[in-house]
Amino acid sequence: MNRTDEFLKEIRAMNGLKNAVLNGISVRKESKVALFRLITDRSFTKEEEISARAICAEYIPAEFRAEVKIVKRVPDAEILQEKIFAFVTDAFPSAGAFLDKSDVKVQLLESGANFYLEIASGEQSTFASGRILDEISKYLSSVYCGTFFGNVKVVDKTRDESILDELPESKEEEYVSEIRTFPIEDFQKIDGVETLPKEAVYIADVSLYDGAFSVCGTLTYVEEKHYVKHNETTGEDVEKTRFSLTLNDGSAMMRVTYFPKKATVDRVRELKVGDSIVLTGSNEEYNGNMSFKAGKLNLGHAPAGFVPTPKKSKPVPKFYHAVHPERYDDYTQAGFFDDLSKPDDLKKHVFVVFDLETTGLVSQPAMGKMDRIIEIGAVKIVGGEITEKFSSFVACPDRLSPKIVELTGIHDEDLIGAPTVEEVIPDFYKFVEGAILVGHNVTFDYNFIRHYGGESGYAFENPSYDTVALAQTILQGVGLANYKLNTIADYYGFTFNHHRAYADAAVTAKIFMELIKTKGKLPF
Repeated sequence: MNRTDEFLKEIRAMNGLKNAVLNGISVRKESKVALFRLITDRSFTKEEEISARAICAEYIPAEFRAEVKIVKRVPDAEILQEKIFAFVTDAFPSAGAFLDKSDVKVQLLESGANFYLEIASGEQSTFASGRILDEISKYLSSVYCGTFFGNVKVVDKTRDESILDELPESKEEEYVSEIRTFPIEDFQKIDGVETLPKEAVYIADVSLYDGAFSVCGTLTYVEEKHYVKHNETTGEDVEKTRFSLTLNDGSAMMRVTYFPKKATVDRVRELKVGDSIVLTGSNEEYNGNMSFKAGKLNLGHAPAGFVPTPKKSKPVPKFYHAVHPERYDDYTQAGFFDDLSKPDDLKKHVFVVFDLETTGLVSQPAMGKMDRIIEIGAVKIVGGEITEKFSSFVACPDRLSPKIVELTGIHDEDLIGAPTVEEVIPDFYKFVEGAILVGHNVTFDYNFIRHYGGESGYAFENPSYDTVALAQTILQGVGLANYKLNTIADYYGFTFNHHRAYADAAVTAKIFMELIKTKGKLPF
């Protein structure tokens, strides 16, 4: 927890300041006074104001005196509508010319609100580019308590068959890509195999393989876990052992659960981070997704000096065409007291943290007809700071299922006029050039990017980090119930609009930076 979060936690312990927002701090050096400006949506007492002043005094140098100004502001939907309309017409007159006040819709939440702007078809790029909506959110957060998230909605068309005819036809053909391998050296038996594996499939290409195969890489995470299994024959509960492993071969990372035999469990326990192992198994469907099931574990490594062979790809486009990155501005409360020092590994590398919204879970051709990307969101970290954002809906020729609409809040009409995946992929390829990719359960989203990138001739070969695997290692022992995105975000005190690509990417980036700060360096 950073200093800002600690400060707000103390302030929000008081009933009248439960949802308080730190609006700013003014420092008058001459008089040695630091004025804290707080906004609350509740009635507060004089005693709470005195307590708030005492808390503020703990966060400033001893030679300064703390003063506090608390303002109560409780907006209703009509007030927010007026504020948003006035702000847009004043700050963005060219966009405001397309709006009436009635085009601004507001949904009040327990703390904050969602808002959307009803616009005419053809004006999506003006309003949905991100800057206008973000500036509105920034403005509202500076005036009222809570979180404010905006979107646009096209209202002059409905998604009917004539509209579907205008969109690109679905591609039924299965994409076929090369599957790369490298030789396995110094194979040593632990669990054994029926046939000695001579080659390992690149982890980056695992999703393309059908049948039994082996992967080989360096262990970056090892954890022994215990569980109880009921024996139907004897009626007894038996304690069993499994190992959670993360493997990296230079092309990608893989998280695997391995169930050892009783005769080999002691040898598997001897494995440590940095060891090179060989896993033999096959791809199997589990919980609606395809994953690698490891049947055998042995020792072995890639040839000395092994460097993954890149796939052939179209060159990086010279210009952006469909999706133009924008400057990233963070309007959260973090930053007033934060320790701004960052590990060198965060500052010397470029990272792109990304997330997708899709029509389903089929992310590999082997599982059947590929689901489609309907939204892509990403942010770029340069010099240890989030500097750019990349966000776009993606056109979909199929109707969205009620489940996806409920999960994401994305409707068919939102995708009208959006660029196709063939138009978005080249821009995303340019955006991630030279960057390390980061995601929460990154393999799932990366499978989509690789597949649709391959269909357009772009081979995504960026190295990647998975914040799930990082959190399992770095936050081990802090008592998290699980490693879901919202669970880790809650641990760090980050709020966001879950199941929307850009919001998920932005909070994943913040989590990634916090994890690396805790570790002090990239762990592998």
